[in-house]
Amino acid sequence: MADDKKRDDFAIEMGDRSGDRFEAPKATYRPAPQMPMASVAHNPIVPILAYCASSILMTVLNKYVLSGGSDFNLNFFLLCVQGVVCVTAIQTMKTLGVINYRDFNVDEARKWFPVSLLLVGMIYTGTKAIQYLSIPVYTIFKNLTIIITAYGEVLWFGGSVTRLTLFSFGLIVLSSVVAAWADIQHALQNYGHSNTEASAKISTLNAGYMWMLMNCFCTSSYVLGMRKRIKLTNFKDFDTMFYNNLLTIPILIVCSLVLENWSTENIGKNFPIETRNNIIFAMIVTGLGTIFISYASAWCVRATSAATYSMAGALNKIPIAVSGLIFFDAPVTVPSVSAIAIGSLSGIVYAIAKLKQSKQSKNVGLPTVAPLVSASSQSARDSLRS
Repeated sequence: MADDKKRDDFAIEMGDRSGDRFEAPKATYRPAPQMPMASVAHNPIVPILAYCASSILMTVLNKYVLSGGSDFNLNFFLLCVQGVVCVTAIQTMKTLGVINYRDFNVDEARKWFPVSLLLVGMIYTGTKAIQYLSIPVYTIFKNLTIIITAYGEVLWFGGSVTRLTLFSFGLIVLSSVVAAWADIQHALQNYGHSNTEASAKISTLNAGYMWMLMNCFCTSSYVLGMRKRIKLTNFKDFDTMFYNNLLTIPILIVCSLVLENWSTENIGKNFPIETRNNIIFAMIVTGLGTIFISYASAWCVRATSAATYSMAGALNKIPIAVSGLIFFDAPVTVPSVSAIAIGSLSGIVYAIAKLKQSKQSKNVGLPTVAPLVSASSQSARDSLRS
């Protein structure tokens, strides 16, 4: 029995004998089971939904903090909190090995600092515009940035504007005019019985339009400036996010301490007791949301085609505008809905125009290989759509 047991323990499968040789048994290939998370990561619907959800979340929460019941006027402080939360979160993820980006370098910071100054102008004017305007109007007017940026590229980078692009520009201007007219008409109809209230409402709208115009120029300056500087530094997504937020924090702190009212009375006015915890929570979530929207944009670029990504950016304005009608008391009228429809159509036409222009440039002589576009550049272009 012991001998039999020993032979069983050390038996080796030699296969079938053929003459003086043994043929090894045939190996069978068994494909590894596909993990559910892997299929989700490569499903183009998921990154598009994540991109849309992050855009809506950021817009709605910023609107809630800035004009959701309290007379908020500490805009620089809000942006500073968002920057601190973002830097802390990505540094924690880097320490845990989840993400990776460059360590701080003084020379790179010096090269990137002008871009950070432009970013401060862009995000501050953006908070002031959304504070005075409804989300649908803010979203529609944001399209004007596309026109300014396009002609900036023509002047500084040798870009071109096709007829279809010009047609989309006309739709953008038309949607902005209709949106402004709808806002003013709604103000006159609701407050027409009181000249004082009507004048105050129209003055608020005019202030919002002025801030929105400044935001369009600041956003275009930031995007064009970043396009130039990113060639000097070769930053990737998280490099850009890290330096942008880190370098803006000291600027925002100084601006908040010097330009904003830090009296006890004003702090109580900005953070009323009944909504204080909600406002602080929303400020923290918007800081984390900057990471989410950047990652969602890069994920959308990787998992979809250029056409799908462009269309997602164009159509993304519809749910953002609708969120303003749902969560806030934005007027739902025929002109306002028409403005949203025209604005969305203009984004779609512009996306189609850019895709056609890109295909034509690929088919014209040398070079035969199109230049690679980093995800950070795509994220910068995404800022024009959200």
